[in-house]
Amino acid sequence: MRFIIEAAPIAALASLCAGQNSSTIPSEVPLYGDSPPVYPSPVGNGTSNEAWASSYSRARALVRQMTLEEKANITRGYTGKCVGNSGAIPRLDIPPLCFADAPDGIRGQEFVSAFPAGIHVAATFDRDLMYRYGHALGAEYRGKGINVALGPVAGPLGRVARGGRNWEGLSADPYLAGIGMGAITKGIQDTGVISTPKHWLLNEQEFRRRESDLGDAVSSNVDDRTIHELYAFPFANAFREGAACTMCSYQKANNSYGCQNSKLLNGLLKTEFGFEGFVVSDWGAHHSGVASANAGLDMVMPDGGYWGKNLTEAVNNGSVSTERIDDMATRILASWYQLKQDENFPAVGVYSNTVKHQPIEVQDDHPELIREIGSAGTVLVKNVNNTLPLHNPKFLSVYGYDATVKSTPWQNPSRFGGGYEVNFGWNTLNGTMITGGGSGSNTPSYVISPFHAISDRIAKNRGTIRWDFESENPYPPYVNSEACLVFVNAYASESFDRTTLTDEFSDNLIQNVAANCTNTIVVIHSAGIRTVDTWISHPNITAVLFAGLPGQESGNSLVDILYGDVAPSGKLPYTIAKQEGDYGALLNSSVSFDYFPQDDFEEGLYIDYRAFDKNNIEPRFEFGFGLTYTTFEYADLSISPIANGTAEYPNPDVAIVQGGHPQLWEAVLTVTANITNTGNLTAAEVAQLYVGIPDAPVRQLRGFDKVYIDPGKSVTASFTLARRDLSVWDVVSQQWRLQRGSYEVWVGASSRDLRLNGTFTVG
Repeated sequence: MRFIIEAAPIAALASLCAGQNSSTIPSEVPLYGDSPPVYPSPVGNGTSNEAWASSYSRARALVRQMTLEEKANITRGYTGKCVGNSGAIPRLDIPPLCFADAPDGIRGQEFVSAFPAGIHVAATFDRDLMYRYGHALGAEYRGKGINVALGPVAGPLGRVARGGRNWEGLSADPYLAGIGMGAITKGIQDTGVISTPKHWLLNEQEFRRRESDLGDAVSSNVDDRTIHELYAFPFANAFREGAACTMCSYQKANNSYGCQNSKLLNGLLKTEFGFEGFVVSDWGAHHSGVASANAGLDMVMPDGGYWGKNLTEAVNNGSVSTERIDDMATRILASWYQLKQDENFPAVGVYSNTVKHQPIEVQDDHPELIREIGSAGTVLVKNVNNTLPLHNPKFLSVYGYDATVKSTPWQNPSRFGGGYEVNFGWNTLNGTMITGGGSGSNTPSYVISPFHAISDRIAKNRGTIRWDFESENPYPPYVNSEACLVFVNAYASESFDRTTLTDEFSDNLIQNVAANCTNTIVVIHSAGIRTVDTWISHPNITAVLFAGLPGQESGNSLVDILYGDVAPSGKLPYTIAKQEGDYGALLNSSVSFDYFPQDDFEEGLYIDYRAFDKNNIEPRFEFGFGLTYTTFEYADLSISPIANGTAEYPNPDVAIVQGGHPQLWEAVLTVTANITNTGNLTAAEVAQLYVGIPDAPVRQLRGFDKVYIDPGKSVTASFTLARRDLSVWDVVSQQWRLQRGSYEVWVGASSRDLRLNGTFTVG
């Protein structure tokens, strides 16, 4: 096969909203609603690289010394200091492994950092920050003696607009989420802590995610191609970076529970992706004994589940093979060796807050990183007549419940280190929001609220600040106030999905302030999509910032943007519609009240911006959109093949390694463009590459490059595409396929602001 390149300077307007050729998924496609059996469970072999080979060799030697009871013991959880504690074998110096939440910081402990949430990190579109974020997280987990960090998250991906846990993940796009998953996993594991990409797989709603009095858990019914190209896609990056653990999910997938789904565990994870690590159940996601063991589950949490002593009995009677339990134990111990946790790993430093102990401080210089990520992930969506940045104002008025930290912990529990159970039940008067709720929440050692940081800045200027944090309709602003800042939020949590993408109190507050203040700046701390059309066009609303979930340095990160110390560079990691109905069937979670509820992913590949493009719906703010304090011009698109003669399918004789077929990761194409800063402020631009793959969504993100440019200067943005980035999953051959045909390429500032256009042909 060969590449033929054609390039044009500007994308044709007609192509910007072109629809796709495919429609919804028919019921007879592979998998959809019916998960096939895949047995036996593949035995880990450590052949991905020399390090894994060595770890497996040592693990096998240790397993040979273990009794059956000891092998079973390390595959189950026990009550202990940590959220999860595996079984120990003292006579062989095998300690319990300590598992802990959360993906954005250690939960429930003191002297730890509250990092920005995953969705906020994704909004930075910055690979370096993603890696540094993971490394800092890993350092804190290691400092507390925690072996296994339960993150990062790509499930949920963000299919359902009102999904309760979308904020834990890394955007509604599989490519962006994949880059984040790979970078964060590498960062965590470079510190010697085991990373746990979760939730594997298709955990896209909270409603009926678990069995209850209503009946079984919901079944996510998804076709084979969509599983590969959308939902499993970002996990592959984490596996390629060596993730040593993954967590299976609560709900069913094609009518088989996630932690006993042999197709997902034995077939996709351990065969196609060559996964060398171990699979741990989500807490309480264990639904069977023999079936889950044979389907590929390696460890059950938080206790023995259906295993316990029953697992040894199952091996003795032949229901579970000796080879299978040996593989379970070997995978766990190989992961322990792979991260060198047998060598001077710190003792567990996790304590109850009711027990007197010697404090272990692990924050290091992480507040500076948190502040940087907080600013980098803040998205400016409106800025009339250069309202921002502020120019050292002397008088500001601040309104809204989200501006400050409430005075008592019971009013603001998840901000003050409360446990898992107190992170639910948020309401609009509970103070500034830095994370979401549930097991993904973190525990700040302190919080710098927006009001705190603005007050500090005003004090330096010997200015004046006035505020009202409670009223829905504040008194008219002080006549000398140079700007009115309104702070609202949109909360989400594990265990329930959102009921709205807006709220009346907040919208009324914004409108009431704007009615009396000609320079109203709105700041939204949001756990996901938040619609704004009831007030976005108000002439007195001059600037709007989506400030995400920025972590403990929230106020400082925001003030850096407001005052222009940092130019905003964040881009939306999801699409904001003009009205909730624009999300169609993807607005709400499945609401089936059947005993065996079914959630049919009939849209296939078309979620978020892909659905808006397909259905020709104009969003309010599109995926990838974000303003800054300067302007950029794009020019000189160049498309260059790296590999000629690339075969249609990867070579079947090449061994699979962790992350999948190695040829899928080979670079085949480079795209470059020149970006010029035409304004008068230094700022970063996120140049985005979208590709039109034949017989696929009209445009898919397949590259981004965050470049910092001084005024009047130009920088080359560069994108390298791997074979996987241009391939589709062939359900007949069960292989990734690089199709012959014409591929369109766009480079621009968002999924709809496409400045350059070109084509290449694979033939």
